[in-house]
Amino acid sequence: MNDKRKSELSARPIGAEPLGVEPLGAETLRHAFHEELDLLHKEVDALGHMGIVAVERGTEAFLTGELDVVERVIAQDKEIDELMFSIEVRSYELVARQQPMAIDLRTLIAIMRVIHELERVGDNMVNVVKAARRMHPYTLSDEVSGLINKMREQAIAQLTTALEAFSERDTAKAAALQDMDDFMDDLQKDLFRTIFRERGDDDAMQRAVQLALVGRYYERVADHAVNVGERVPFMVSGWTTEPSG
Repeated sequence: MNDKRKSELSARPIGAEPLGVEPLGAETLRHAFHEELDLLHKEVDALGHMGIVAVERGTEAFLTGELDVVERVIAQDKEIDELMFSIEVRSYELVARQQPMAIDLRTLIAIMRVIHELERVGDNMVNVVKAARRMHPYTLSDEVSGLINKMREQAIAQLTTALEAFSERDTAKAAALQDMDDFMDDLQKDLFRTIFRERGDDDAMQRAVQLALVGRYYERVADHAVNVGERVPFMVSGWTTEPSG
């Protein structure tokens, strides 16, 4: 590609028609718009499932102390970031090109909000596996391991429900997430009571602090699932809810 052509392309704003392409008819444009919107919806679901995999692998790394799994979780987070950025840019382009209204506009706005919630799931699991590196080669007690496992299961359950609610535009499932989140809050409290019940030297206190932070990361993953659910009523009807966190 010559320099003149590169300059022409880089100077074009988001949403502009490609150079040398004739404008399409209105019906064709609307059909193409809805195909792209459906694809974005599917990619949001894919992004969410990448977050679920991060929770699974991140928990495995934390419980086993396997440092190679830690590195895989960190590497996968870059893939999550890239997909989030791709969805975001293409959503902006659709808004600029098509100027959608009503439910189509609400769907695009919801997508642009939800993808950031899902991206943060990956970030929180990176924090979990970095804690595994800091604590290596310490072995967790059975009681703490059991609680972390329960937090993993609860985080995955909430993410799965959130993705189903968003994909199916199911406001009932979205509303259930608030009640599900209470169980995660209880698990976090149980973890705090367990780790700070054990007395020890400075090293033991440092481990307790790391474990408390890990509990907080799982709680944040669950919060992000709740936030995804909060976008569903807006997408369906335009109604908004008070943000939970």
